[in-house]
This record gives sequence, C-alpha cells and structure tokens, in this order.
Amino acid sequence: MYFGETAISLDAKGRFAIPTRYRELLEEQCAGRLVLTYSAFDSGALWLSPQEHWEGMRDQVLKLGTFEPAHRGLQRRLVGSATPVEPDGSGRIQLPATLRQVAGLEKNIVLLGMGSKFEIWNETTLARMRQEEERNLKDSVSEEMRNLVL
Repeated sequence: MYFGETAISLDAKGRFAIPTRYRELLEEQCAGRLVLTYSAFDSGALWLSPQEHWEGMRDQVLKLGTFEPAHRGLQRRLVGSATPVEPDGSGRIQLPATLRQVAGLEKNIVLLGMGSKFEIWNETTLARMRQEEERNLKDSVSEEMRNLVL
C-alpha cells in the first residue's frame, strides 16, 4: 500500500526519481512494471499504477459500452493514453512529453501515494485544488463520509 506525499523535481528530460521508500516495495509487487495514464477524475493529474492493478482497471473500463460518450472518454483517458514505464537503474521514471504537457507538469511535482496507485500533480495545481476542496468541504460531505469514524 502506498501513502504519503513527496515533493519531487523533474529533470531536464522529464524524469523523476521514485522515492527510495517505495522502490523495494514496487520491485516486490510488480517487478518495477508500472503504467502511467491520466487520472480518471482530475484534470491536471496522472496516475502511476503497478501493471497488475492497472490491468484490473483497464478490464473494468473496457467492459463499458461504447455508445455512451462518457464511457468512451474514460476509456481514452485510462486505456488509450496509457504508457508502460519502468524505473531505470537510478530509480527514475520518464514521463512522456504528451502526458506532462496535458497534465501541466513542470519542474515541481508532487507524488501522492493513494493506496494501490500514485497520483502525480503539478505542485501549484494540487495546492489550488486543495484550497477549492477546503472551501467546498461542508457542501460536499456524502452520507458515507458522515458515517466515518476518524
């Protein structure tokens, strides 16, 4: 399980180093085979998933009927834009230029461990989104959230 937040800098070639605390776990869980794709829900974010986890998402998404525009959009985001990646000998992942550009990833990014996958955000975009979530928190609390004991 991945959790935590790490501020990272992209190098001039669009690479970032996987934090050392995740490297051994990723090697054990997926032999370093990862898949990078757009977030299904948040513009400006990428998902980095172990290949097996991504394949489970892929299979669910591809079962959706293609007559619905929202289904086709989700299939394009998660499957059509997916790129297999593996850390190099220094633990770095190359972010393809197209994914970096659409997600607005520049020099300063944030890697968030989100359980079974990671989210990759532009540092400024994530800060702005968090401010918006904070402002809207009272209005967006679901029944499931009300029942949580935190």
